[in-house]
Amino acid sequence: MWEYEWLCQQIVEKSADAIIFADHDGIIRLWNAGAKAILGYTAEEALDQSLDLIVPEKLRNRHWEGYRKVMATGRTKYGKETLAVPAITKGGNRISIEFTIVLVTNDSGEPLGTAAIIRDVTERFLKQKELRKRLAELEQREKKS
Repeated sequence: MWEYEWLCQQIVEKSADAIIFADHDGIIRLWNAGAKAILGYTAEEALDQSLDLIVPEKLRNRHWEGYRKVMATGRTKYGKETLAVPAITKGGNRISIEFTIVLVTNDSGEPLGTAAIIRDVTERFLKQKELRKRLAELEQREKKS
């Protein structure tokens, strides 16, 4: 029989995607190797820090408003959606990420925090942005001719 805890630990630790858990107050309690690779912080640097560590300053009010609502109600509308937002790395670079949210609850259904599974999509985002720019330029040229 498989040792379930060991299996889960291996999956989380070895995932190339960032897996982060933040508690009820938005304090980072889990930070895997994928999170280090994507966001630059070691687990030692990230653990016990606020999610403000990676949330761009201009998005923090909106982020915390939503986070507090989820913790108060125990419901999120993003449970099955992939979200796309910017994040800030240790070096201060802005990257584009996509992630899913898992609301983690206790046996009574009360929220303990959220887990996020994050992927860096910066390269794809920049390519799409460039393609949109080129398309707009071509459409302008076509209108002029």
